[in-house]
Amino acid sequence: MKIRAKLLLLFLTLFGALLLAFAVFIYISTAQSRKDQYYKHLKREAITKANLLFDAKVPPTVLQLIYKNSINSLFEEEVAVYDTSFNLLYHDAVQIDKVKETKQMINQIILQKEITFEQGSLQVVGLLYLHKGKTYVITAAANDKYGLTRLEEFKYTLIISFIIIISLTIAAGYYFVGKALNPVAEIVDKVEEITATNLYKRVHVKNERDEIGELAITFNNMLDRLEQSFDGQKSFVSNISHELRTPLATIVGELQLALIRERSVEEYKEVIRLSLSDAQRLVRLSNGLLDLAKASYDQTTVSMKVLRTDELLMDAREAVLKGFEDYKIDIVFDKEIDDDNEISVKGNEYLLKVAFINLMENACKFSADHRCVVSINFDKGSVILGFKDSGIGIESEEIGKVFSAFYRGMNKGFSAGNGIGLSLTEKIVGMHQGEIKVRSIVGVGSEFTIVMAHVVVSPG
Repeated sequence: MKIRAKLLLLFLTLFGALLLAFAVFIYISTAQSRKDQYYKHLKREAITKANLLFDAKVPPTVLQLIYKNSINSLFEEEVAVYDTSFNLLYHDAVQIDKVKETKQMINQIILQKEITFEQGSLQVVGLLYLHKGKTYVITAAANDKYGLTRLEEFKYTLIISFIIIISLTIAAGYYFVGKALNPVAEIVDKVEEITATNLYKRVHVKNERDEIGELAITFNNMLDRLEQSFDGQKSFVSNISHELRTPLATIVGELQLALIRERSVEEYKEVIRLSLSDAQRLVRLSNGLLDLAKASYDQTTVSMKVLRTDELLMDAREAVLKGFEDYKIDIVFDKEIDDDNEISVKGNEYLLKVAFINLMENACKFSADHRCVVSINFDKGSVILGFKDSGIGIESEEIGKVFSAFYRGMNKGFSAGNGIGLSLTEKIVGMHQGEIKVRSIVGVGSEFTIVMAHVVVSPG
């Protein structure tokens, strides 16, 4: 069932139940009011006839004649007068006798002074009447044909009105619910138009404050992320295909040339050396891509634990020096450390080590003396790590691009690389809710700074 039908059914059920309850209440109230009014009418007619009989001294035969000759004697009020000893003093029509009075009924009237009850379709009232110190018992009974007819008409009016109102409610509800859900239909139509080839399209937001507006905004935000992801994927595929093609083509070309004619041992060694260099480049590229994939995981899937940054830096330094014996890496503490918590962070040991290795290698690679100075500092709940070199520096217009995957600026002619390292480092730092910044002066050097929140470890 669609939302439109569900909302309409829910609203109709609630409104219909309330309207039905209101109609029933009105009908019951009207029926009770009619009954009470007719009891009062019977009482007045009974007293009037008793006054005519006792005060005006109208003969009983005349009163009976008037009753028999009434326009509708079947529904005329029938009055009977008794004394307290159950002796009949007057009756409008003994032969008809609508109410069969009994001694018990007369005693009940004497006891309660006034009673009302229904007998079949008749309404009956019994009351005491005082005249010149004597007490009489009067009963009056009749069928309120006019009142019941009006009540029946009123019932049918309520039923017809209920049906009409419900019908109008269904029509109006369908219209207004449809109008309220039109933005959803528009979103559905717009979404059906969006494919991988036109992710730039967005859903129109009419009102940012209502739920549908919030849905449209959320969907647009999702499209922004998807578009960035697709663009990144396209860029990644384009760049990686280029990065892989070059060393592979070089290896194939060198090996093909080596097979064209016989060569000396030294020449074969040179071919092997060049091919090995390109293969190592492919290995570094593959490792970088693997680490980039790991850094793109959801943080909830990456194991985290409390780590000392100085120990991680020491391990990273050892790994770099093992691969490049001519590199020099100095680790200095800007402040004296009194508590291990001041330089401890919560993170993934492998990924953080990869980030630190990338920054150390970059600093050494672009420095003439192949030296990197790593500083450890802390301040107001944060661990601050600096990676400084005295290399060629970065042009100001390129600083904003250095963290883009596969981007290589003016320094690509200075040293070989694949442009993955800094992008990977930024992803890793971001995964650890940290921040990485770069400050550089061309010809003087660059400094990359990582700021991460430190973790307080309770003793024991």
